[in-house]
Amino acid sequence: MAAMEPSVNYREQPRGEGGVSAAEPGSPLPPTLLYRHCDPAELPFQSVGELTDPLGPIGQDRAVEAVEFAVAMRRKGYNIYALGAIGTGKHTVIQNLLQRHAESAPTPPDWCYVNNFADPQKPRRLQLPPGRGNGLREGMKQLVEELRVALPAAFERDEYRARLDVVEQQFKQRNEQAFGALQQHAEEKGITMLRTPVGLALAPRRDGKVLTPEMFEGLPEAERTRIQHDLEDVQGELEAVMQKVPQWEREHREAVRELNRETTGAAIALMMNELRAGYHDLPDVAQYLDAVERDVKENADDFLPQPQPPQGLPIPGPADEAISDTRFRRYQVNVIVDNGGQRGAPVVYEDNPTHQTLVGRVEHMARFGALVTDFNLLAPGALHRANGGYLILDAPKLLAGNYGWASLKRALNSGEIRIETLEQLMSVASTVSLSAEPIPLNVKVVLLGPPALYYLLSAHDEEFAELFKIAADFDDRVERSPQTTLLYARLICGVGRREKLRPLDRDAVARVIEQASRLSGDADKLSTSMRAFVDLLQESDQLAADAGKEIIGEAEVQSAIDAQIRRGDRIYRRMQEEIGRKTIRIETDGEQVGQVNGLSVISLGALSFGTPSRITAQVRLGRGEVVDIEREVELGGPLHSKGVLILGGFLGGRFGKTRPLSLNATLVFEQSYGGVEGDSASAAELFALLSALADAPIKQYFAVTGSVDQRGQIQAIGGVNEKIEGFFDACRVAGSTGGHGVIIPASNVKHLMLRRDVVAAATEGRFAIFAIDTVDQGMELLTGVPAGTPDRDGQYPAGTINQRVAARLDALTAKALELTRNASAAEPRQ
Repeated sequence: MAAMEPSVNYREQPRGEGGVSAAEPGSPLPPTLLYRHCDPAELPFQSVGELTDPLGPIGQDRAVEAVEFAVAMRRKGYNIYALGAIGTGKHTVIQNLLQRHAESAPTPPDWCYVNNFADPQKPRRLQLPPGRGNGLREGMKQLVEELRVALPAAFERDEYRARLDVVEQQFKQRNEQAFGALQQHAEEKGITMLRTPVGLALAPRRDGKVLTPEMFEGLPEAERTRIQHDLEDVQGELEAVMQKVPQWEREHREAVRELNRETTGAAIALMMNELRAGYHDLPDVAQYLDAVERDVKENADDFLPQPQPPQGLPIPGPADEAISDTRFRRYQVNVIVDNGGQRGAPVVYEDNPTHQTLVGRVEHMARFGALVTDFNLLAPGALHRANGGYLILDAPKLLAGNYGWASLKRALNSGEIRIETLEQLMSVASTVSLSAEPIPLNVKVVLLGPPALYYLLSAHDEEFAELFKIAADFDDRVERSPQTTLLYARLICGVGRREKLRPLDRDAVARVIEQASRLSGDADKLSTSMRAFVDLLQESDQLAADAGKEIIGEAEVQSAIDAQIRRGDRIYRRMQEEIGRKTIRIETDGEQVGQVNGLSVISLGALSFGTPSRITAQVRLGRGEVVDIEREVELGGPLHSKGVLILGGFLGGRFGKTRPLSLNATLVFEQSYGGVEGDSASAAELFALLSALADAPIKQYFAVTGSVDQRGQIQAIGGVNEKIEGFFDACRVAGSTGGHGVIIPASNVKHLMLRRDVVAAATEGRFAIFAIDTVDQGMELLTGVPAGTPDRDGQYPAGTINQRVAARLDALTAKALELTRNASAAEPRQ
């Protein structure tokens, strides 16, 4: 009996959007904004065992609606491409949805291949109701066995032998009458017929004796002439009779065959009628059985004992069996699809979608040193098994498979399954092979793949849009609300029952939900990554088993999370170690002009971690260029280069409206030996540049992340949690005692789901997170100097950051003009 779900009014308090409104400018964010807790006390259950399984997937309403529509749409081309991030549970969701629809759908028919007696190279297909294909196969097998007994007995009966003797006597009598009349006529003319090893011969006779050539030459000339003429006449009659002999022999053989057919027909009539009675409602099967009966009558000798080989030439046992098997293989039935045990429509998943595994293959067997094939060696593919139902395929595997994509499109376009070899498909076959009658195709295909592949196929494959008209877009996250939190708890319950895991108490459920928010990268969202979700539950269950516990608690969930990180953080810990040993130079104390700690994210497999980098800027007299050293040496990606170019736009927009910018600035990630991509360090680069221009030291116990636009607005970036934690760990290994912090975009506050030790340090005042909206706010935090706002004349208050930058730019411009005048004065006049 299913457990009743508690009807408790559970309300999880959502956080605000985050930003400067969450904390006063210049003040650190309160700890409540650094991590969104899920209070176990507010969960309306003690253990997930009290809950029922969810009715469907969480947060995938859009995708489910698309699948439901495609299943109901029974027209050509309404196949499905399910796109979504890896691990979102696309396969499980699709499988469950299709299985539910398949249970109420009609069971598709059986399909068989049988011999085409008119053209064995073109096997015929037979369609039978579900479960009757095997019956036909067994019926034909039993028929052959009975014929091998019944026909020899029929041909041994006295009735058959008597009729055969009549036919033989008729043929013999005709021959004797013809040759007897000829011989009598010859004797009347004095000519006798002699039988020789080479046939019949004619010779003259006198007084009952055959004339020798010498005696013939001794006759009078008139007598010889008469005898010669008579010999020619009789020879002509003999030739006429001999010309009729082959026709008489053919008639004799036909009479024997007709007798054999009548005997065979009488012997098999009852058996064939019994077999036909079971398939009287299937015209194609009845037509096939008629062809079988005709073939048996024509080849009754195959069922009779075969002549023994000459003495001393025995046939090996295997060869004898092979010859016998070959004679009767043409009467077998190859059931390629048996739906006798199927209830509803089939749902098939093919994990290796190639040409042969999709449309079937033509197999071969060795016979007397050669490879041969027949209709019995036609093997079905996934399209055969899924015909009348649903076929699920992985799109990347399909496109990488051996002509799988081309074969699938051909089958869907033509609406039929044609079993053929790759040589036939590519029109390069040089040998005779089977050309089986195609089977009508009625299947709904679902491709599972990443979004990038879907968009690529849509853009470059014209047939794709015609064949896969429905896109089921799976979301990788869902809104975190009291309703979805309870759904997540029910999902934990469902996974636990399916995987036979220990139940989780509500503290463990709360920790899993918090981890789901962390994986989504947003405190107000929950990740729908089923792979990571199930892995965490299974690993927590193992830890509980190791501890001898019957219920999974928060400690086991947290240990499983820590173990996942530990298994993949070797490189991260090595980098942190080198920061602590000063091999990688990161300043975490003091102040420096033109230097700031930027933050970046490195992904290694399933683990992403943040690491600080020193970003430095140098300014000198020049032509208004901001040079990205990373770009110059081709280590910077296009997005990073775009961010640096935006810095020039910001400087020109704020300080270059009334003066030319006569500077040359260089920016670089120090100790960077790999590629740099993304614009999340553009704010830090701008801060370093402004610090160098204003000659204002930057506090090195801060790190900065965020992108910037040309108007000086700070924009959101990704990986904010990993970046903050990376700088926190760097400060710890560097021996810093407190007072450090990270400056982030205000629009990233809602994404914060920091580690517990980071939140604890912030609560104790040893670490701080600051949120900013503008460049000016960031410079004030980093330098402790007001940024300054311009008056009506565009002038900044004295001593502010912006005034010092403007003054430095004016000085550079004045110096550039002075050098230009001096150069002009030094030139000789014409």
